[in-house]
Formats: sequence, structure tokens, C-alpha cells
Amino acid sequence: MEEFFTVNKTELLWTGITLLGLLIVRFLSNKAVRRIGKISGIAEARTTLIVKYISLLITFVGIGALTFIWGVNFNDLGLLFSSVFAVIGVALFAQWSILSNVTSGVILFFSFPFKIGDQIKIMDKEMMEVQEEDLTLFTIEDIKAFHMHLRNQKGELMTYPNNLVLQKAVTLISTFEEGKEDGGTL
Repeated sequence: MEEFFTVNKTELLWTGITLLGLLIVRFLSNKAVRRIGKISGIAEARTTLIVKYISLLITFVGIGALTFIWGVNFNDLGLLFSSVFAVIGVALFAQWSILSNVTSGVILFFSFPFKIGDQIKIMDKEMMEVQEEDLTLFTIEDIKAFHMHLRNQKGELMTYPNNLVLQKAVTLISTFEEGKEDGGTL
């Protein structure tokens, strides 16, 4: 056992430094995301979801760094990763819309153009064909990782994918704060 520590002293030192650095980066990024969420009034559930995404990304970066530190044979590693990515690639191609929605959810979190309680109008061709005004105005009830819950003026609940929120023109009619100030309910 002592021989292992003696032979791999440099790798163990760099592993410790890397793990400590990753923990610090994770702590600081989580704190920053939570602060952004609190300042912008974003729901705690959305903030927690973004924190999980960032932690997962930091974990992958850490695995890559440790692989480099310990000098894993890249030929063997390349064969392993190419096989794994081939299988994952086929699976993800079928799930492309899910990845698109998750990415859109992260973008919506950091750009925060809309909040829960805001009233919006989606300029979608299919929705615009319905001439009833109460079917094109929506109140945002919840913003999840994959989709938004929207309620129209008739009280019907609609699930709308996050990626379409970024692809379609969306008009912000009124914010939740404006509705509270006016004494109205959204």
C-alpha cells in the first residue's frame, strides 16, 4: 500500500487539488445560481433544477480531468467512449426534442424574460387562426425543465414546450407584479 502512495504521489496530489477545485467551483456556481434565482424571483424548484444541471456538468469535467491526470490509455478510452457514444447517440437522436426543451429551460432560467404569473400571447400560426382572444392569451402557471403550464382565459390548462417559447414570438402582455399593483387577478 505504501508503494502505491510513493509511486503515485504526483497523481494523488493533482487528484486532491482537482477535487478541491471542483468542489469550490460547484459551491460558487450553486451560490451564484441561487442568488440569480432569488434576485429575479424565480421559483425555488426551477433554481434547484438548474443547480442539478450545473453539478452534472461539473462532474463530467471532473471525470475528464481525473482521466487526464491518471494517464489512462487514450486508445482504450477512445474505443470505450466511441462505443458508448454510438449507443447514446442513437438514443438521443430519438430524444432530440427532450434535449432541446431542457436546453431551452436553462436559457429561460438565465434570461428570465417571463415569470410565473405573467400574462403572455404566443404568436403561433395555428393559435392565431383561432380568432377568439381568450384562447390566445395565457397566464404562466409553472415553468418546468421541459415545458410551461399555461392557462387560457377560459381556464383551460395547456402544456407548451420550452423550445417553442424560444422559437415563436411571445408577447408579454402584463407581469404578475403589474397585476398585483392594479388590484386585478391574472
